[in-house]
Amino acid sequence: MKIKKQQIIARFLGLGINTLSFVNPKKALQVAYLFFSTPRKGKLDFNQLPSILKKATIEKHNVGSHIYHSYEWKGNQECILLVHGWQSNASRWKILIPQLIETGKTIVALDGPAHGLSSGKEFNIPTYVQFLEDLMPLKQPTIIIGHSIGGQVIGKYLSTASYSFEKIIFLGVPSDFSIILSNYIQILGLRKKIHQQLIDYIQFRFDIEIQEFSTAQFLSNNDTPGILFHDEIDDVVPIEEAFKIHKSWKNAQLITTKNLGHSMHDSKLYQDLISFIQN
Repeated sequence: MKIKKQQIIARFLGLGINTLSFVNPKKALQVAYLFFSTPRKGKLDFNQLPSILKKATIEKHNVGSHIYHSYEWKGNQECILLVHGWQSNASRWKILIPQLIETGKTIVALDGPAHGLSSGKEFNIPTYVQFLEDLMPLKQPTIIIGHSIGGQVIGKYLSTASYSFEKIIFLGVPSDFSIILSNYIQILGLRKKIHQQLIDYIQFRFDIEIQEFSTAQFLSNNDTPGILFHDEIDDVVPIEEAFKIHKSWKNAQLITTKNLGHSMHDSKLYQDLISFIQN
């Protein structure tokens, strides 16, 4: 019932944007991008943090006009970095973190733009990549784990960075940004003209080519050992996206799951993940 209600609301919003586009195309584009880039959930209150984050050492970092927060559970010299996805925050790892702590390694998680304790209202991948660029020399992780768009952020970071990891782990990660944008257009039922305007705006603003913004392409020349976990009936990121990444990323193995959805919280999966880290 909740999903159906969300679908109805999305359709009404899409209808409003479509109608506005005939009267004021520029304003319609602004509204469409605003809704696309603004998380509806995932923010945190410092005075009401989830218990797992209260146990961490919290640091505030500045990157240009942005502020982001990181959380550290101190262990040995080896560090694992956790990168969350859309409408989430560092606490999405609350089930996995205690198991990672048992490995003896230092665990670090961060909040993406407009998520958790980090500043701003707009989420975009280039800004998230800047957060990684700032955090890497500070924490020097040897292993990195990304969920959903968090994995795409990692891929984009690695496409230009000289930094290398010993292992990379992806959970439900999309390959093509164009798929994410197309899904958004479909959910709202937006006109093709608005779709193209969004493509043009994003490409101009961030100086990127949508068709080239692909996790599969980002990792095509990467030889870091990796593992891809993806559910066969993920209704957010289709399993075909994992196939694309796996085909391109030669040193990665693909493990498919059933009935875990997009969140992929599962004891067996986490056992396999820990085993990959330790072996």
